[in-house]
Amino acid sequence: LYRWLSSQEGQPIYLAVKGVVFDVTSGKEFYGKGAPYNALVGKDSTRGVAKMSLDPADLTHDITGLTEEELKSLDDIFNNVYKAKYPIVGYTSRRILNEDGSPNLDFKPEDQPHFNIKDEF
Repeated sequence: LYRWLSSQEGQPIYLAVKGVVFDVTSGKEFYGKGAPYNALVGKDSTRGVAKMSLDPADLTHDITGLTEEELKSLDDIFNNVYKAKYPIVGYTSRRILNEDGSPNLDFKPEDQPHFNIKDEF
C-alpha cells in the first residue's frame, strides 16, 4: 500500500528508517516517482540507508552484519537528515510489536522520536 501511495501524484511519500516512518513528500525531487532515491520509499529501508545502497537486497529493516562505520553512518543520517528535515508520521509494527504480534513491552512512547498529533487524528 505504501509503495502505491508513494507513487501516486499528490499523495504523501513515506519511508521508514529504524522503524520510524517519515513523510518525505517535501523532498519529492529526491523520493518521488523517477527520482534518485525512490527505491527507498514505501518500506523500512534502514539497511539501504546505512550502506548508502539502492540494491533491492538492501532495502530492508535488517541491520545484521553491518560494520561499525555503517551503523555510525545510519545514526548520522537518521538524526541529521531524516529527523532534522522530515516530519515523523508513525512507527512500523516491528518497532512496537514482537515477532509473534504481541506488544513489545520495551517500546515506550516517551523514549521514541515524536511526531505531532494533528487535530484530525
